[in-house]
Amino acid sequence: MSRAQISALVFGVGGFGALVAATTSNEWKVTTRASSVITATWVYQGLWMNCAGNALGSFHCRPHFTIFKVEGYIQACRGLMIAAVSLGFFGSIFALFGMKCTKVGGSDKAKAKIACLAGIVFILSGLCSMTGCSLYANKITTEFFDPLYVEQKYELGAALFIGWAGASLCIIGGVVFCFSISDNNKPPRMGYAYNGATSVLSSRTKYHGAEGGFKTTNPSKQFDKNAYV
Repeated sequence: MSRAQISALVFGVGGFGALVAATTSNEWKVTTRASSVITATWVYQGLWMNCAGNALGSFHCRPHFTIFKVEGYIQACRGLMIAAVSLGFFGSIFALFGMKCTKVGGSDKAKAKIACLAGIVFILSGLCSMTGCSLYANKITTEFFDPLYVEQKYELGAALFIGWAGASLCIIGGVVFCFSISDNNKPPRMGYAYNGATSVLSSRTKYHGAEGGFKTTNPSKQFDKNAYV
């Protein structure tokens, strides 16, 4: 069982979960209108619906009923995040088949190819999520610092940071999976049997006895200086 593959699987699956949470979250951009604590109002907007709440506990969400009235950058972010989640799902499946500890996937050589494919899919998933979150964040910051923009200005929501974190985990897991191929391609170590040290005296007596039938002397009475080395 490879520790590198286990670490890569943890990073990849963790990143996939973060991408799912970020995609379904409604806190992609937030704003606060507060003249006092009692009359404070929070507005959250996500990829799928807009939500508003106040300090009294009232909270209401309204989904985007039509695709054609949604702004172009939101539609682009939707597509990128859906692609990231889909790639992360298939990357997790490929990663399970490419693990050395599983019995499916064929030989070690085939498992190495599957693990490499899982790494590439995880990297693509992370890049899609990183692109989508960065595109959305760029739109928010451009409107926020634009002095000519007179509509309601928003700030970065928690979902963006979750998406960035999930993208980073997926990319790290994918890179580790790709480098785990080297562990599968290493040749197995050869084992060597150790027969113990043989003294020079014993080898000489065996040689003379085999060649000419010489009489072997008692090794306890003759000592060689190399016998104890």
